[in-house]
Order: sequence, then C-alpha cells, then structure tokens
Amino acid sequence: MNRLVRRYRAMPLRSRLAMLVATAVAVAVAAVSVVCWLLTRAQLGAELDTTLRNTGAPSSLVQGALQSCVSESNLPPGQKPFAYIQVVLPDGTRCVAPDSPPVRVTPQDIAVARGTKAESLHSSTTDGGMDVRVHTQRQEFAGRWATVSLSRPLTEVDSALNRLALLLTGLAGIGVLAAGAAGLWVARTGLRPVDKLTGAVEHVARTEDLTVRIPVEGEDEIARLSRSFNAMTAALASSRDRQAQLIADAGHELRTPLTSLRTNIELLARSEETGRAIPPADRAALMASVKAQMSELAALIGDLQELSRPDAVREGPFEVVGLHDITRVALDRARLRGPELTITADLAPWYVRAEPAGLQRAVVNVLDNAVKFSPPRGAVTVVLDRGVLTVRDQGPGIPAEDLPHVFERFWRSPSARALPGSGLGLSIVARTIRHAGGEVGLAPAEGGGTLATITLPGAPTPPPA
Repeated sequence: MNRLVRRYRAMPLRSRLAMLVATAVAVAVAAVSVVCWLLTRAQLGAELDTTLRNTGAPSSLVQGALQSCVSESNLPPGQKPFAYIQVVLPDGTRCVAPDSPPVRVTPQDIAVARGTKAESLHSSTTDGGMDVRVHTQRQEFAGRWATVSLSRPLTEVDSALNRLALLLTGLAGIGVLAAGAAGLWVARTGLRPVDKLTGAVEHVARTEDLTVRIPVEGEDEIARLSRSFNAMTAALASSRDRQAQLIADAGHELRTPLTSLRTNIELLARSEETGRAIPPADRAALMASVKAQMSELAALIGDLQELSRPDAVREGPFEVVGLHDITRVALDRARLRGPELTITADLAPWYVRAEPAGLQRAVVNVLDNAVKFSPPRGAVTVVLDRGVLTVRDQGPGIPAEDLPHVFERFWRSPSARALPGSGLGLSIVARTIRHAGGEVGLAPAEGGGTLATITLPGAPTPPPA
C-alpha cells in the first residue's frame, strides 16, 4: 500500500488529476450501472410475477395434469412451454400437465393445498435444476377445487440481465476511458499557466534573474498566484538593489576613514622604523586623528548593524516609556557635545509604547544633528507637547531640493560632507519612529534653521512604581 502511495505521489500532477477524474467517473458509472441493473431485475421480476398472477390455467391442462398422476414418465423432455402447470395435492404429491417439466413442491405450495394460505408466489427449481418462478393458488374446475402451480423459467430474466450487465460494463469501460482522456486534456489545459509559472521559477532559480514577470489573465487562483509571484520577484529585486546600494555606499563611506587611518598608521610605523621621531605636537595631532577615525568607524559600523536588522526584529520588546524622560537624557548628552550652545527645553509628560533603547537613540540622533549644524553660541530649542517633539536649531537650514532625500541611507547634503558623520543617523531615526507607529519630518524653520518634528501616539500612563 505504501509503495502504491509513493508511486502515486511521484506521478506528475496532470497524471494524478486525470487518474482522479477517471476514478471518480468510474465510481459514478459503476454506481449508476449497479442501480440500473438492480432496478431492471426488480422490474423484470415484478412483470414476471404479474404475468403469473394474471395467467389462468386452462381447464384442459388441469385435467391433463390430474390424469398425468397415473404416469409422469411420458412427458416430453427438454420442452420449455410458456407456463409450466402442475396440480399440488395436500399430501405434497404433484400432478404435472403434459409438456410441463415437474417442479419441486415447496412447503408454501403444500400450505396452499391444505387451505392455510390463499396463494403463494415464490422461487423454486425443476427436477432438472432449472430455476423457475412459481405462483400457486386454488382454482375451481368443473365443480371441483384444485391447487394449481403455474411456473415460468427465470432464464428469460437472467439472460436479459446478463445482456444488460455486458452492455453496462462496455459502456462503463468506454466512459472511463473517455473520462480519463478528457481529464488528461483538462489537466493539461488547466495547468498550462502553472507550467508557465514553474518555468519562470526554475528560470529565476537557475539564472537569479528577478526581472521575470508572468502575464496575468483573469481573476482566478492561477492569476492570484501569478500576481503574488510577480510581487515577490519585484520585492526581491528591490531588496537586492537596496542591498547592493547599501554595500556600495558603505564601501564609499568606509574608504575615507580607512584611508586616513592607514596613512596615519603608516606615518607612525615609518617613524618607528627609521628612528626619526615625530615632533610632539604633530604626534599628538596624529594620534588625535587616529582616535577620531576609529570613533567614526565604530559609529559607522554600529549604524550599519542597526540598519541591517530586518524590520520585524527589534532590540527588545515594546514598553510604555516616558518620551519626556528619554528626551531629558538625550538633552544631557547633547549639552556635553555642544557646551557652547544654549539648549532650552520645555517637556510636558507624554508616555508612548516603544523600544526604549531604540527610541533614545533616535532622539539623540536628532539632537546631534541640531548640535552639529548649529553655529557657535547658537541656540537649540526643544519642545514636547501632547506627543509632538520639536527640535529647532539656528543652522544654515536644508535646501528645498534636499528635503526629499534627508532620510535616505548615506545621503549627506553638500554642506554636511565636511562634517563628521555617516549619513545614516536620520535613516535610523525614521525607521525607529515608524516602528513605534509615529512620524518624523524635517522642514525649514521660520527665521532660519531647521525644525525637526517627531510625532508619537500616546500610551496609558504606567502605574507608579
């Protein structure tokens, strides 16, 4: 059984469909044929019984049957009359009419002869073994009563049923073969779009060509599957393009600090090899440059790790945290990085549901941008009111043509390329805020500078600890 199941599963889908169709048709045809045969047998049997009931035995034949009790050996053998006639006596003996084969007397016949039953309709056999249908009843002949059995051979019904069985078997076989052929044709026609889809998938797997698209026709399941495949290949192509762009941008951003770091290290190594000491001031500047480049590399690698995580992966579960508390901590760090700046804050309590570490990093990045672009002794204003956090600086602002690109990875305005940074900070901000269900935007501020806006939906205030 398991071997047959394995062989069935190894068959092509169209062959399995054709086999299933043929099997279903075979079962249906077999059921219809059996029911038809049974109904026909019942109908023929009912007609035979009706004929026996409605056929009366002629008086002459009954008399002949009574006279035949003297000698039954003179009956012509092998004859098949329309109806076999014999008279049954109460003691179970019989008197067979001329030209009728003797039929075995049954208890039903004796019961009618003894008057305990009015009539009897049953099956029996002749002495020669032929099946017959017997109708026994009492009849009056010439002033005397006799129990007469009329019999008809069942060979007529059986032969008709046998011919019908052969006819139904032939028709069933032809129907099954036709159904199998039709099922195979339907399977081939219906699965032609699946063949195209399979070919497209195999082509993509073989060549990694994600530009393949399958023509979509109709609104059925195959059309939905084709649309899903096209959407999947488009998403994969977009993801691969973004990955390639990320690698290219990361390589470009890493090249500058690595080149500077290698140059500084080579100068130090050459000084050690030649024994020519670098002046202390130059050596201190060189070491400061090395540390700065290492810090920039570390920050860039951290940003890349943050962006490399899938959207569904977070550093930790969402919690109800105070946005005002997180902003206050970020402000302390911003004041350390811009001690000459005037940073003012007006923070109204506001609780949000977010990942604390990621949200804090996003607020720190926004404040770092404000500190970085603010002029010396400039002012940074931070306001949190009903879930809207605004950070305004007095820097040069962002040109209108650059605003659509500020949240792209590695994008840096021409005026910011001379400043430290990787161009990933705002991308991380946008991603983190969207994860928390909020929005972030940058716009020119009235009177100059840039206005950064973070909007986050509120959460229930946590109970006091």
